[in-house]
Order: sequence, then structure tokens, then C-alpha cells
Amino acid sequence: MGNWITSSASHGSTVAGKSPQIKEISWGKVDIDSIGEVLGKNVQLYPGGASKWDWKESNTSHELGIQLADVQRLIDNKLCDVLVLSRGMEEQLQISEGVYDYFRTNGMKLNEHYYIEQTEKAVEIYNQLSKRQRRVGALIHSTC
Repeated sequence: MGNWITSSASHGSTVAGKSPQIKEISWGKVDIDSIGEVLGKNVQLYPGGASKWDWKESNTSHELGIQLADVQRLIDNKLCDVLVLSRGMEEQLQISEGVYDYFRTNGMKLNEHYYIEQTEKAVEIYNQLSKRQRRVGALIHSTC
């Protein structure tokens, strides 16, 4: 993989287990298989679990896009080796330039180290990667 994985590992955080499967995705609802509950319309998934993705924590919005803090939380704290970012059902969620800069600076390649897709396609890719035992993280937005 890229040099970005070794920098993540240096933080000492460990997460056990594989990334959970998404059982169902629909407008405003993400149903996580192993958790057995719907966490809301915005969800972050990572090896060993999933949680609500609170946009207020990083100032994420449709216009400002997914923020670098969202991506770094998955890489640095959850030790993901591949990321899947969803842009929403209608692809209204942008990706901030800071995220793209981070990917470029750290040698991360599109469709190898990270994927950016419409939500249903993002879920399909995420589930495929998770089934292959990849340490995959995802930011899933299930509305516009």
C-alpha cells in the first residue's frame, strides 16, 4: 500500500475485527448488519464497528464537502487501509480540496486507496472490500 498506512500505525490506536457489512441502504437510513440498528442518515464505518457521522464535529456540509478531519479520523484512529466516500444519493455532497490534497500528498490513488461514488455504488464497493477482509473505512451519506 502507500506510505500513509505506516503514518497511521504510528499513533498506536488499534481496532479489532473486520469492517461491518451494510445490510440495507435507503433514503435517510443506513442499516449495519452486525450492529443490528440504524445509526442515522450519516454513518462512518471502520474495522470493528460503525458510528453516527456527526457533520458538526468537522464542519462538513453539502457545499463545504467532506472535511479532512473526517478522513483523518478513519485513517489515524481506525487504521483503515482503504476508504470509501459517498457523495449522497443525488451526489450533492462535495469533497473538500483539503481531502484531495491529503490523498495526493500521501500517495493515495483513486480506486486503489480510496473511492468516491454515489451512495448506492459506494455501499456496493464498501461491502465488496469488507468481504475480502480489507481494513476498509467509509463515510456514508444516505440522503441528497
